[in-house]
Amino acid sequence: MLKPEHIGIAVKELAISIPLFEKLLNSQCYKTELVETEKVNTAFFKAGDTKIELLESIDPNGVIAKFIEKKGEGMHHIAFAVTDIYAEMDRLKNEGFVLLNESPKEGADNKIVCFLHPKGTNGVLIELCQEKL
Repeated sequence: MLKPEHIGIAVKELAISIPLFEKLLNSQCYKTELVETEKVNTAFFKAGDTKIELLESIDPNGVIAKFIEKKGEGMHHIAFAVTDIYAEMDRLKNEGFVLLNESPKEGADNKIVCFLHPKGTNGVLIELCQEKL
């Protein structure tokens, strides 16, 4: 069974969005991080057992910038924690899901990640994430 790990929200500016979410969640941002592989700056909040990840593009041609241009700011993805990302990728591929990357890549918050194509998941971008060993 997959366990929700975080919800990713695309934002134009962390400088504006961090204070907004601190007020909304009544919780301080506990971590910011540059993820060069995804060309984003991230900010993390705890919300119960789940986290909220804000994503700000550092590249005008990056995936988050393009997402915001097309859909505006808002929910970008839902991430699920897995204990063996390779086995889970194989399982989901065998179930007919399309992986956006054939092998895990570096993600934020000390994770390796893989994304599933939203066309096969009712339009929701799904991220699998595993703690780096």
